[in-house]
Amino acid sequence: VQLQASGGGLVQAGGSLRLSCAASGRTFSRYTVAWFRQAPGKEREFVSAIRSNGGSTHYLDFVKGRFTITRDNGKNTVYLQMNSLKPEDTAVYYCAARNGQVIISAIDLAGQYHDWGQGTQVTVSS
Repeated sequence: VQLQASGGGLVQAGGSLRLSCAASGRTFSRYTVAWFRQAPGKEREFVSAIRSNGGSTHYLDFVKGRFTITRDNGKNTVYLQMNSLKPEDTAVYYCAARNGQVIISAIDLAGQYHDWGQGTQVTVSS
């Protein structure tokens, strides 16, 4: 599946952004979709995931209570609503997908996902 991430931008600390990950294909509901991010000089890290067919959601501890991942299978899109943004959230955000379920114990591993979008920059100013 091809993924297109969008919605990034520049926002002040405490502000909000909503990222979108739009996918091609007709069986998107079967995909587990995740968001990862990579800040300058740092390794890519898991942010959030939503499992296929209305499955469970998962979050990096640092973003719990601030970020919400949802999906609209009719629109082949996964959203990441990001509230109360902090300068530490500054990074390029990537969406990734895998056809089928990803076991919960591995849901934060980038290697579990076969398809990746191009990334969208999120910059949070203090």
